Order: sequence, then structure tokens, then C-alpha cells
Amino acid sequence: MLSRRSFLVGAGTMALAQCLAGCNNRQTALQILLLQGTIPPQLIGSFHKQIDREKAFSFKPEAQLKDLFDLLQIWQQKPQNQSAWYDRMPLIGKQTPTSADLVTLGDYWLEKAIVERLIRPLNANDLTGWQRLPTRWQALVRRNEQGMPDERGQIWGAPYRWGSTLIAYRQEEFEKLGWMPTDWEDLWREELRDRISLLDQPREVIGLTLKKLKYSYNSQDLNKISNLKSELLSLHRQVKFYSSDRYLQPLILGDTWLAVGWSSDILALTERYRTIKAVIPRSGTSLWADIWVQPTSTRETSDRASLLKQWIDFCWQTQSASQISLFTNAASPIVVNLKANELPKDIRKNPLLLIEPQILDKCEFLYPLPAQVQKEYETLWRQVRKTRRQRDGR
Repeated sequence: MLSRRSFLVGAGTMALAQCLAGCNNRQTALQILLLQGTIPPQLIGSFHKQIDREKAFSFKPEAQLKDLFDLLQIWQQKPQNQSAWYDRMPLIGKQTPTSADLVTLGDYWLEKAIVERLIRPLNANDLTGWQRLPTRWQALVRRNEQGMPDERGQIWGAPYRWGSTLIAYRQEEFEKLGWMPTDWEDLWREELRDRISLLDQPREVIGLTLKKLKYSYNSQDLNKISNLKSELLSLHRQVKFYSSDRYLQPLILGDTWLAVGWSSDILALTERYRTIKAVIPRSGTSLWADIWVQPTSTRETSDRASLLKQWIDFCWQTQSASQISLFTNAASPIVVNLKANELPKDIRKNPLLLIEPQILDKCEFLYPLPAQVQKEYETLWRQVRKTRRQRDGR
């Protein structure tokens, strides 16, 4: 089962390894560590054809976003000639890769990476493709040194891929009911009692409830929303299963009829199971992004900085953006501003991948919250989840 936060290595691993093998045997000028499945192997091949053959790049995939964040921490804490830190980590159990020049990071970890000084800011003036990036994605990576959004802040990364939170459902069950889900409010319908699987994520579940009530995912004063807790408790009674990595399994088995999850997982699922459909909630949903970041542990030189810029700008080219959008179950931010005749038909005709502008305007990235507000979310989440344990006698 695929999961946004725990992305298992799929069948593409072997193909990617074969594509990269020729690159890794040469003297490496730039090392790039990426999340498995987020860059098509053919795109890397095209990039190598464009650059000077003497300027070798090494691309290495990792299976999970959490592993990539852990590596940033390890590189920051240990000298590069020692591997003890990494060798003691049971989740990976292999020799530590040397500090990479560029790493994939999910926007979820951006705040912490900035606060812990694991990454260094980029210079937008050096990136010719920066102006092609829609303003929403520019704002996502413009932060102050506390990792909070700041329009005057520095640029801490380069978004190259994004997706959303979707509603997936078993079509045949809803045909029997005589209606299809279209928005968050449908999750509260009596017919779905004990038929829903949700992400085990307070920002996602509280956020969709806020959206149903016409508030923002990033609302900062929950105590002023008088009916929020009662709405959450009502939704909670609808839920049969919570999980952040197995939430689609009950849907496949028919134990649940509807699941809320990340588009990268659900798009892959709908390709395999034709009876499972998906929809973007009309009132808007949450967004996520994969971002190129530069570790502070890497020795920066003008030559390496120039090569790093080449790769980032290459990812923002129209053809590259189209390939990322076609082959990774997520969209490049560049395609949002492209004209219809600049996009392949399979992208234009996929509303789950390229969200309609009127709906996209209502969607939001999950920004970091002040510590006290974050505590309010966590407290509310514990209170709601506690009622389930009491109901089930646990």
C-alpha cells in the first residue's frame, strides 16, 4: 500500500537504478538525493544529454520522506568521515550516504529544517525559472528564520511537485445509494455511518471540518468556532478506521466505502482499481509539495552552485514539468500557469491532477502554526479520539 508520508519503494526502483548506474561511476560534481518515484527516470536521462558530460551528476532515490529528513539531521550532527550515527539507525540499516548537494523535502518538514539549521536558503536571482513559479508556491518556501511564512523572508527551497487531499470512494456502493460524494459535508451523511477511513492526522481531519464550516485549514483561534468540536464528534462517529499509511486498504476490501487521503496514493489506486473513483472537494482541500532543499552540511562552491541551479531550472522547464505531471501521480507547479495548448491531453483532462482554477483558489497549504495554536489542535484531537476509545470500551 502506498502512502504519502511513508512512500514504499515500487516497481520503478529497478528502472531508476539502471538509469543512474552510468552516472554514479564517474567523478561526481553534484549529488542529488530524491524521494523515490518523484522524478521520472527518462527526465534524468534527458538532463544528462543536455549538460556537459564532464559535469557528472549522481541521483540516488530514498524510499521515505522521513528518511530524507533524518539524513539532514545526521549530516548536521556528525563529521563526514564517521558513520556511527547512521549505522545505529535501525530504520535504514546501511552505510550513510555522503552529504548531498540537493535533497527532496516535504513541505511538512520545512519549518523544522529551517529552525534546526539543516538547510540553507537559495538565491532566487540565480534561478531563471523562479518567476515561472506561481505565487502560491513561491510563498510556500518564503519563510523567516523561525520557519514561519514571511513575505519578506528568504527562499528556503524550490517546489517541483505538488498534490492534494482527495476523497476516494467505491463507485458501486454509491450508485446503490443514488448519489456520489462531491464535498466534505457528504462525510457527515447518515448512510456513511461506520463506512469511512480517515488519515490519522489532526491538521487534515480538523482542517476538513473547518473547511466544511467555511473556515480556513490554518485557522488560529479554534475556541471561537463554537460548533467545531460537535462537528468533529459527529464525523468521528462516522469513522471506522484511522491510519496514515493503511487508510486505503479497508476501501479496497470493501470494509469502508469512502476514504480521505493524499492524491499521490489515490491516483495510483484509481489506475489499478477501476471501481474506485476520486473527487476534489468543491469547497477546497489541503495541498502538499515536494521541494528541493540545500543541506547546510554540504560544502558550497561557485561551481557546485551553478550546477545546482541548472538542475532546479531544468525541473521548471515546460517539458520537464509535463513529464513530472504525467509520470509521478502529482503535478509540477509550473503546469498551473501554462496554457491548455502547452499541456499534454492527459494532464488537461485530469481534474484530480490539475485542479480547476475555481476550486484551486479555495485550496490551502498547511502552514506551520504558532506553538500555542498547535497545542490547541492537538488537545482537541485527543479529546475527540478519546470518545472513540470510550465508545469501543478501550
